[in-house]
Amino acid sequence: MFEYIKGLIADLTPTYVIVDCAGVGYYVNISLQTYSSIDGKKDTLVYLHQVIREDAHLLFGFASKEERDLFRLLISVSGVGANTARVILSSMSAIEIQKVIMQADVNALKQIKGIGLKTAQRIVVDLKDKVSGKDLESAQLFTSINNTTRQEALSALVMLGFNKAAAEKILDQLLKIDINQSVEGLIKLALKQL
Repeated sequence: MFEYIKGLIADLTPTYVIVDCAGVGYYVNISLQTYSSIDGKKDTLVYLHQVIREDAHLLFGFASKEERDLFRLLISVSGVGANTARVILSSMSAIEIQKVIMQADVNALKQIKGIGLKTAQRIVVDLKDKVSGKDLESAQLFTSINNTTRQEALSALVMLGFNKAAAEKILDQLLKIDINQSVEGLIKLALKQL
């Protein structure tokens, strides 16, 4: 099993990235979250999950281990394949998916393409206990503590034309360093990193 791949980005689309590693181009399926994280970079490191079928060997890549862990939990649910799990991860952030599952919000899951009522219910039942102990909670905790400041800064950055997912990631990193940051200070620091 492969853990990760690191190399130059030869081609990047919202659904896949081709990573040139030592002269070999690896086709890696990605979610929109991962695309947002690596868009604009020359090289990347993506964490991998390999799916081996009779007719294909597929690589799925993720910008973070947390996203890959959530992907693996999703594909453990009966009726959720790798492509469906990728669609779920493209529709919501990892923290949003965790919240939806913990709150048993079946309707939010049903709005995702390819997810029906029974599959949504199965995801909630099978994963509720598993996601409640995940490390995503710590990120969720500091986000909810200073949610107003984060939301105002995020709105400003999005209105300035920055990618929402990239802005969220930077803001979360900045709030981990200093949770008492003002909106203006947060925006100034984020602008330096975007």
